[in-house]
Amino acid sequence: MPPMQQQGPGVMPPVPQQPGPGTPQQAQQLQPQIQQQAQEKLDNISKVKSLMTPLRESLALTLKTAAQILHQNSLVDVGSLKGVDVPVPRFDKNMEEFYSLCDQIELHLKTSIECLTQGAASQRYLPLPVALTRTDPLPNQEGAALTYPQYLNTVRAQVSFAKEVHDMLDSAAQNVAPGE
Repeated sequence: MPPMQQQGPGVMPPVPQQPGPGTPQQAQQLQPQIQQQAQEKLDNISKVKSLMTPLRESLALTLKTAAQILHQNSLVDVGSLKGVDVPVPRFDKNMEEFYSLCDQIELHLKTSIECLTQGAASQRYLPLPVALTRTDPLPNQEGAALTYPQYLNTVRAQVSFAKEVHDMLDSAAQNVAPGE
């Protein structure tokens, strides 16, 4: 037999190097892919969709475990199985995994609802689109759009107005309340 090379615990096998973007064109081609991956990470609905398969598998495993435990308990009750020699799967662990997936789905759905609510409020109270860059929109763009600095000024004005309304209501409530 030929001698085999053995590696010690501290020796790592060589890792193949991945080629990096060598030219600016390759770097520009990678940017849309990175942006698309980041957008997919942020999309709550696609996260819910991706959690559905693990949820189904977890539910099936939980039900299978429950059935095994019930069957084993019935055998013990009937007397055909004297001791618990067969390893019993952990029902509580499977149930916890199922509830964890349910909680994640609920969180993503609540976040999606909140995003839709905020989007509807934005369309109602600020119907102009906001430019995606901090610079002024190009003159040949279709329709009017707020630049990012204009949007920030609008938001600051709305916050200031909301504070004024709050202060007026607070002052009116103090005037209505009986004096001390």
